[in-house]
Amino acid sequence: MLECALTHRSYCAENLDAVSNERLEFLGDSVLGLVVTNHIYRRYPDLPEGQLAKLRASVVNTGSLARLAREIGLGPTLRLGKGEDQSGGRDKESILADSLEAVLGAVYVDAGWDAAADVILGRMADVIVEAAEEPGGRDFKTQLQELTARLTLGTPIYEISGSGPDHDKRFTAITIVDGIPRGRGAGTSKKRAEQVAARSAYASMLALSDEEQS
Repeated sequence: MLECALTHRSYCAENLDAVSNERLEFLGDSVLGLVVTNHIYRRYPDLPEGQLAKLRASVVNTGSLARLAREIGLGPTLRLGKGEDQSGGRDKESILADSLEAVLGAVYVDAGWDAAADVILGRMADVIVEAAEEPGGRDFKTQLQELTARLTLGTPIYEISGSGPDHDKRFTAITIVDGIPRGRGAGTSKKRAEQVAARSAYASMLALSDEEQS
């Protein structure tokens, strides 16, 4: 099943006994969409249909899935035709995204809904939260920078550290404002860790601003 999930159609053209991952991709696409839709429907009960649709689209798209595929090292494991391999197919967003969906389809067939949901949300929960926190395009890093500018404290600096194996790396970020640590956050990507740290710092600096004004 896994071998099939990792087999691109270009490989099948050169190996007639191989089966491509297209059917598993078709299934995985539906499983992924339903898992994410079910999660955000329950997690964000106040969001109207239009915003739920935008949130899902910001999470389940080729770019997002390709980034996740790179994080777990999917590219080197793919079975590609020689031509596709030589032309950089292992890092093509469309191939990576489709192959990830095929792997998710294989997980669903092999182990069922709960296992597939655990894999999907275990890897995408941070992405969903991050997307939900930016409904207007003004993320916490932007808001913090605007606040520190108003307070004439300069631009925030982020110190990033990582730990764990490449396939399951965790990042920690510390937000430094005017030389003082103001926020700390962790996540499965540097961007997510910075967002959490910026949110923490923003709350801290906002409280400080309110105290000074009072």
